[in-house]
Amino acid sequence: MTTALELLICLSRGEINRAASAFIITAESPADVPAREALLDRAMGPNRRRKSSEKLRRGRLPSVGLAFVARDDDGAVIGTVRLWDVRAGEGDVSALLLGPLAVDPAWKDHGIGSALMHYAIERARVLGHGAILLVGDAPYYTRFGFSADKTGGLAMPGPYERHRFLALELLDGALDGAQGVLKPSGRRQRAHPLARTA
Repeated sequence: MTTALELLICLSRGEINRAASAFIITAESPADVPAREALLDRAMGPNRRRKSSEKLRRGRLPSVGLAFVARDDDGAVIGTVRLWDVRAGEGDVSALLLGPLAVDPAWKDHGIGSALMHYAIERARVLGHGAILLVGDAPYYTRFGFSADKTGGLAMPGPYERHRFLALELLDGALDGAQGVLKPSGRRQRAHPLARTA
């Protein structure tokens, strides 16, 4: 749960619109799934499931303790970010894949995306993860420390734009020597009991 201190830090960095209505960041719960999925459809459109990042998420659960939502004053889900366990190419290099990060279009420009990013990065660091990878707009993600400097030897498992493949090392050298195609390594999602009988 976001503390008042964490929100004040974001305010001091100018990342939260001071005139914006209050919001909080909490761990995602199973009850948030329908609202999260509707938000992702509104924010990212119907083709969001065709992205190469989706191949790494499909059938998996987010990394333990790394799925968050932003809520408005009424408790409605207005933002989401999740991180996924991946194997960074060949060998024993583990990392996280961030995404999707999305904010309800009605809440754009209120600093929610930035607050979610700072919160997710800090939680990943506290939990001892070494690196975070993502596919996204470099001009946006560089403000959080992401760059393409450590992704040259890595590849996504499908079509992607190389200049948008970015990394942030939480531990110096965490991606040293990482080469090859990313592979999912997280916990598998259990099939719904009704799906097995169909």
